[in-house]
Amino acid sequence: MAVKASNQTPQQRHDEHRENGSGSQATDGQHAMHDEAWDAEQQDNNIVPLTRAEAEKLFGPNVSRPSRVTPFKVVIAQMVLSLGATLLWWLFYKPPGDAALSAFLGGAICWVPSALFAARLKKLSGAQTAMSWMIGEALKMGTTIAMFIAIAFWYHDVRWIPLLVTYLIALKTYWIALAWR
Repeated sequence: MAVKASNQTPQQRHDEHRENGSGSQATDGQHAMHDEAWDAEQQDNNIVPLTRAEAEKLFGPNVSRPSRVTPFKVVIAQMVLSLGATLLWWLFYKPPGDAALSAFLGGAICWVPSALFAARLKKLSGAQTAMSWMIGEALKMGTTIAMFIAIAFWYHDVRWIPLLVTYLIALKTYWIALAWR
């Protein structure tokens, strides 16, 4: 079926199609089913990619510039933030030892799975599919959960507030990286 491009929205074409009638003696139920199928087909066929000029007009002149933020840079930023938070917990929490170690572990719970995910992306280098991303994310979540459980079971002097605060600080690095682009 050939699709003719027009300046009409899908709703306008749908209304025009309904006004013209299909020429058949279909019942209302069959007609509604035909219209729904037609709408779905039209929506699938109306995807038109933007030209470079249109993309630059919408998103600015740097739209085609590759991002400077790489997965490994995000991991490094997570490590730096978690080490900074660990230092702050060590300086301002009394007694500092368990709080600082808990804060470091909280940061590690964030950046270790991220580093594994980044290494997986580098290993695949260009062979990424949606499934490989999903598997990577599943491994990342599994590693995060396993690290939380391991710390809860084997580190009995854990200070949960420093651990969770540092984890959340390191976790928010993704938002900083998105804004940094």
